[in-house]
Order: sequence, then structure tokens, then C-alpha cells
Amino acid sequence: MALVNIILMLLTFAFVHHQIATTEARLDVGVCYGMIGDNLPSPATVVQLYQRYSIGKLRLFDPNPDALAALRGSGREVTLGTKNQDLQNIGSSVAAAKAWFDANVQPYVSGVNITYLSAGNEVVPGDLGRYVLPAMQNLQSVVKSYGYSGIKITTVVPTSTLGTSYPPSHATFSDAARADMVGIIKFLSSNGWPLMINIYPYFAYASDPVNVRLDYAQFTATGPVVQDGPLSYSNLHDAVVDAFYWAMEKEGVTNVDLVISESGWPSAGNGNFTTPELAQTYNQNLVKRYQANTGTPKHPDRSVGGFLFAMFNENQKPAGVEQNFGLFYPNTSPVYPIYFN
Repeated sequence: MALVNIILMLLTFAFVHHQIATTEARLDVGVCYGMIGDNLPSPATVVQLYQRYSIGKLRLFDPNPDALAALRGSGREVTLGTKNQDLQNIGSSVAAAKAWFDANVQPYVSGVNITYLSAGNEVVPGDLGRYVLPAMQNLQSVVKSYGYSGIKITTVVPTSTLGTSYPPSHATFSDAARADMVGIIKFLSSNGWPLMINIYPYFAYASDPVNVRLDYAQFTATGPVVQDGPLSYSNLHDAVVDAFYWAMEKEGVTNVDLVISESGWPSAGNGNFTTPELAQTYNQNLVKRYQANTGTPKHPDRSVGGFLFAMFNENQKPAGVEQNFGLFYPNTSPVYPIYFN
């Protein structure tokens, strides 16, 4: 059990377009648009690719002006992040947050459907974690002053914010993360906004394939694998989601929903753990999971949706699996097919 707990703490689409059905459910599925590569297509081409494959949501890690300009009039729902290095400044005052917003967001609001602003990416736990809450509060003040009721404020955290995560009902925030996380989730609770979390069953499986079953990691188990009191889990993804619900509940917060800001499976970089077939299976099942609009064993009433990671293989990331999470090659051809229907 201790070994499984350690593994869980480590957790932190290519498409064939003529076979994709455009439905309401697709709005619950997005893809992260990472840009750490020197051979990627232009932002205008990328936005056309999202449109061609009916990908309704896009997560942009920082306010890249070329990408935001290309998104004007595209109809995509955009989750826009701040750069981590900007958090301290944004959190220093409302005036500083307004200056950041006016430079990076305001020029695009009229033509880009920005639904979330994310204050930082995976900085809790860490030295920058203390700036997340004041940055969120200041951004809220700026958005409110402009009357932009459609823009919600959130942040993105890894599963390493959890100190205990197995079984899910025992989950708590780690000592290193708790002080920052409690303030963050109480802020989100008071506004009715979700927390964004990154979930990677791949890393748990690759770390210990003896104790973490492949079918449990890939949504292919035919029955319960983990029993947590009255709650049964057939996939690791939902177990991690519920671990976050339990951790928040222990801090007195019960009304914050969760959005999966990243999840995916690399298609190369680590031998037999990272084949195109395994990546296709995980991501296809993840799409089906989000399109089902269903909840988790703990909260069947709260549907779970989110973003696949990532749109492209990015060649300026560290060598190995990090370069191979893409659904598309930089030439825009699919790494493997995934279907929406």
C-alpha cells in the first residue's frame, strides 16, 4: 500500500477528421497547445487544425500574442495561463495585475473566447506557490472591474500537492502544499470556480508496472481494481480525481469542481511503455471518458472534463517521453488516429 501511495504521488489526439462527429459532448474535451519546439506550424495553421478536427477547447500556457491573434473569431474556448515568472508581479497589487491584463489579455477579449485565466502552472508546492492566491485575487478584481463575467480565475496544480493519496478517501494535501492550497481552494469555493489538476497515470504505470496494472492506468479494466470502502475504482484517473475531492473536503471545502488541465500518454521515448498503440488507447479512452459527461465514484453528480496533452510533439523539451506526448507531428499529420463520434 505504501508503494502504491508513493506511485500515486508521482502522478502529477491525433484525429481522422472525416470520422469525427461534432456534438455537444466535444465541448468537454480540449487539447493543450504547447509551443516548446522550433519546427511547429504557425499559430494560424494550428488554429485551423483545431477547427478541422472539431476540437472545441484550447489551453494556452502563456499569452503568446501570435497565438491569441490567430484565435480571434475561431470560436474556440481558451484557457489562458500566466507565465510562472509573472506571478509575483501580478500578485503584488491590483494595479500590477491590471497592467499585465491590459498588455496580455485586454487586446484579445473582444475576439477570443477566453473562459479561464490560470494563475501559474504547477507552482504549488514550491517557492512561487505563495504568490498564486494574491495573483488570483488581483486578477479577479481586474476582471470584475471590466465587467467580464465570463472569465473565471483558477490555477493548475500537479498531483504532488497531495501528501497522501491512497486510498482516495485517505487523501490529504502535503505539508509543503497545504498552506497555499487551503487559501486557493477557499478562494475558488467563494467564487464557484473550479480547480485545475494535471493527472498522468502513465508515470505511475511506468514507475512500477508490477503494482500498477496497465488496464487500471488505461481505462480498460473490466471491473473494480481498487476498493475504497463502498467506492469501487476501475481506473486510476478517477481515483486521483476523488483523492483531490477528499483532500479538499478535509479542509472544509466541498463545492469546488475539478477540471483536468493535462492528461496524456507518450507514444515514444521509454521503450514498450510508450508505443503509439498504448498512447492511442489511453487518449481514445480519455476522450470517451470526458464525452460521457459522468462523474466519479465519490461524486457521480459532477461530470469530469478537461484537456489532452498535447497537440504536438515538441522537440525543444527534454529528450525522451517529454518530446512525445503530441497527437500530431509538427507537419500536422496525426501520430495515431482518435475518433470523436
